[in-house]
Order: sequence, then C-alpha cells, then structure tokens
Amino acid sequence: MIRISLCDNCALGREGFGATLDAALHDAGIAATVSGIGCMSGCARESTAAFRTRGKVAYLFGDLTEADLGDLVNFARLYAASPDGVFADARPLGKLRSKALARIPG
Repeated sequence: MIRISLCDNCALGREGFGATLDAALHDAGIAATVSGIGCMSGCARESTAAFRTRGKVAYLFGDLTEADLGDLVNFARLYAASPDGVFADARPLGKLRSKALARIPG
C-alpha cells in the first residue's frame, strides 16, 4: 500500500486535490491512501507530495499542479510495481522528473 502525503498548507492541498488524486488512484486500481498533512517544509517549491511504502525508497515532489494528476497516477503505478522504488530511467515519470525534491532511502 502506497502512502501519499499531500501538504494541506499549500495551494494544491487547500483546493482539495487530495480527494481528486485519491479518486484517480482508486479508478486506476492502485492501492494507495492519500492524506493531508501540515507543512512539509517544501515552501520554496510548494504544493508538495510524498510517496512512501515500507521497504522502498520514498519520494518527495514539489511544484505540483492539477495538470500533474496523470503523471502522479503513472508514478504510483510504476512505484507499486518496483521492488525497491528505484528507477534506472526517469523518463517514464514525465514532468515529475523535474519536480522531484528528494529521494529518501527506505
């Protein structure tokens, strides 16, 4: 199960994007939970989301907009299928390649 945390203090979180992302993931058949969380300290590149799964590398993305919904769902699909969360080629991540703020060891 992927745990996704979305900053509630940023514009995207305040606008209810968490529910939109949760519905899109559910529609795609991806086992994930989306939770709002207070400030994630990504203010320089606001509207942040973190993806985590036990035993895998975690990712933090920033500068997210509603236009990133498809790339976020695609990332979640690839992340769920990856044994360790590491991607040798970032091109399938679309625009999220340039929005990655951190890759945190699992």
